[in-house]
Formats: sequence, C-alpha cells, structure tokens
Amino acid sequence: MSLPQAFADHLHRDRRRSVHTVRAYQATAERLIAFLGAHWGADPDATALAKVTTADLRAYLAFRRTDGLTNASAARELSAVRGFLKFATGGAAMTTIKGPRVKKGVPRPISPDEAVALAEDVSDSATEPWIAARDWAVLMLLYGAGLRIGEAVGLTGAILPLGEAMAVTGKRDKTRIVPLLPQVRAAIEDYVKLTPWPVGRDEMLFRGAKGGPLSPAIIRRAVQAARTRLGLSERTTPHALRHSFATHLLGRGADLRSLQELLGHASLSSTQIYTQVDAAHLLDVYRNAHPRA
Repeated sequence: MSLPQAFADHLHRDRRRSVHTVRAYQATAERLIAFLGAHWGADPDATALAKVTTADLRAYLAFRRTDGLTNASAARELSAVRGFLKFATGGAAMTTIKGPRVKKGVPRPISPDEAVALAEDVSDSATEPWIAARDWAVLMLLYGAGLRIGEAVGLTGAILPLGEAMAVTGKRDKTRIVPLLPQVRAAIEDYVKLTPWPVGRDEMLFRGAKGGPLSPAIIRRAVQAARTRLGLSERTTPHALRHSFATHLLGRGADLRSLQELLGHASLSSTQIYTQVDAAHLLDVYRNAHPRA
C-alpha cells in the first residue's frame, strides 16, 4: 500500500475525517510525493520524507502556486502536507514553514424574510409536489435547525417519528441533539406523506427524483436559480441559511456555548466568528436606518 493510501485509511479509520477531507488530503499527499520524486530525482520513502527541509516545502508551495492557488488554498494544502509528513515519518520530519496569512471572512446572514422567500421560491419551482415538499423541508432544516447541507441530506428514516428534538450526526461522526421548531417538524412530516419512496429506518430520508440519495448539488443549484430570480446576493447559498440561523439566535440572546452545541462545532473558536457576524449585521442596520449614518 502506498503512503498516500495508508494516510487516507488512517484519516478515515482513526481520525474519522469526512470523505471530502480524506479525498483532498490523499490528493495532496500524492502531489507531494510526485513533486519530491522529480525534485530529488528518486521516489521518496518514509526515510527520505523524514529529511524534508523547509526549502523543499517552499519549493513545493511555489510549484502549486503555478496552479493558481489562493492564500486560503495554500494554507489548507500546507496543513495537509504537515499531517501527511507527521503520519509517514512518525513525527520525524521537522519543518518550520509558516503558511500564508489568510484573512478570515465574516459570513453574511440573510434576513428571516429572505430565508423564507428563498425556500418558497425553490419549492414553488419544483416539478412535482413531493419534490417541492422535499426542498422546503431541507431548507427549513438549514435555517430552522442550523444543519449543514450534508447533515440534512444524510438523515435517515431513523429520525421518525419526530419529537421536539432529533439526533444529528455531523463532522467526525459526532452526534448532537437539535431542537425542532413546529414549522420544521411540519415540513418534514409533509414531505414524508408525499414522497413516493419508502422511508425505512435504515433508508435515506430525502431522495432524488429517481429514488437515489439526494445530492447536495441538487439543492445548491436550486438555491442558485432562486436567488437569481429573487435578486439576492451571490452569498445566498444553502450554507448562508445556517449562518443566518446562528446569527439570528445570537442576536436574540443565545450564548456562544449553547450555539456551539447547536451547530456542532468542535471548538468555541469556530463559533466566535458569529460575534463578528452580529456586529457586522448591526452596523448594516445602523447605516441603513440612522439619519446621520
């Protein structure tokens, strides 16, 4: 087994990383191995990787920059490289290269009216009543319960019958309890009544038009078309609904620790960005409403 494949297996089995993360990190490891093979004139093994220098990694990043990597992408690439070298060499590789500075963007929420209008437009544009109910239910889970798109489409019939809360499995297979508003419960129950596909405990709750698992891409495309029709910002994405859920809760007095639990963030630092979101939102309100602004 190659080192990149062994690294991927480790991430999946031991670190419980998502499929997307495993795929991206394995690709980075394979690129690094190929680059170093050309750079050194021989394919590197674990012993050779332990001797990687800061200059080698700078050369690799410079090479990757020719592919048009942004600072954010380069920082993610370097993080994957560090993880791979640590795994492949048992921590023997010692490098001190720092990643490029990445300006952390503040997610912009959309208003409650815009969130509902978006969901209604997506639903109204569906080709069949059960698909309309499906899309409405998925978007209500994002805005009304703060789920990630992958978490919503990954739900199974095991959540039925619905109560006042449900268990959601998020990143790294961590489970959290998410309260369900009556409107969100009603949206899911309406979909279950209309769907032509069986909803067994071990079967996917949300289905595509032909009965297969619903792809997040379907929802993203529907939201993109709806925001164009409604004249909303390009930042109006399915994930923006989750941002809005968090921002609106924070604005109504939710504390950061509770918000962290609701969102399924591993660390409080991931949640603290929403304090910036709320400040940005208040500044927007001030500028638009204050007569002296």
